[in-house]
Amino acid sequence: MYEFAYHRPNSIRKASSLSADGDAKFLAGGQTLLPTMKQRLAAPDALIDLAGIEALQGIEMKGRTLHVGAMSRHADVASSAVVREAIPALAALAGGIGDPHVRSMGTIGGSVANNDPAADYPAACLGLGATIVTNKRRISADDFFTDMFETALEEGEIITKVLFPVPRRAAYAKFDNPASRYALVGVFVSKRGRDVRVAVTGAGPCVFRVAAMEEALSNRFATKSLDGVSVDAGDLNSDIHASAEYRAHLIGVMARRAVAAA
Repeated sequence: MYEFAYHRPNSIRKASSLSADGDAKFLAGGQTLLPTMKQRLAAPDALIDLAGIEALQGIEMKGRTLHVGAMSRHADVASSAVVREAIPALAALAGGIGDPHVRSMGTIGGSVANNDPAADYPAACLGLGATIVTNKRRISADDFFTDMFETALEEGEIITKVLFPVPRRAAYAKFDNPASRYALVGVFVSKRGRDVRVAVTGAGPCVFRVAAMEEALSNRFATKSLDGVSVDAGDLNSDIHASAEYRAHLIGVMARRAVAAA
């Protein structure tokens, strides 16, 4: 590791002001940032640790919306009685991230802000129609995830919480890498009123929705409705773990499993 400044502010305002000085990075769980710094793939002048900001903590229900503080750790979401009652699929997703060490340190805000193409939380956000709240504005999940490791966040903008509307039905199915437990393909499905969402992670450069599957499931929310519905492999990832064609096949398999579970 190399020399850098370390800040631990106790307010969102202070954290935001510190980010204006030089090349600073916000530190949430550090599960991606710290390894990239060790490999010299990132070299910020300063780290701004968000762990001491009380306003970024907490999980609660307000009406029919689940509020999850940005610094809520994966283990917190997985074990929360509030999450388990409101959106069991979200608790199950959090419980399947990485290993116990990752779940005890990684945060929902850090994961969403990082937008790894194989991460689980982006699928939950997009699949549930979540709203990402920052210190400056509210951003719908449909507008938030823009490209590989890219989001709509601006410089100095901090995610403060994620708002999840409670669905009638929801489930997440993941075919994961056995070593990292990142998704080779993960599919999150939900139904709320007439709104059906199908979000896919791990298959493309960025999390995305499958309109054809949503339309089919809107007519009848059943696995049989997905018969004959497929995803073009042309824009999907192909690497040492799986070809684009295999990932396209897995999307169909995981979507059916998710619908059956929901």
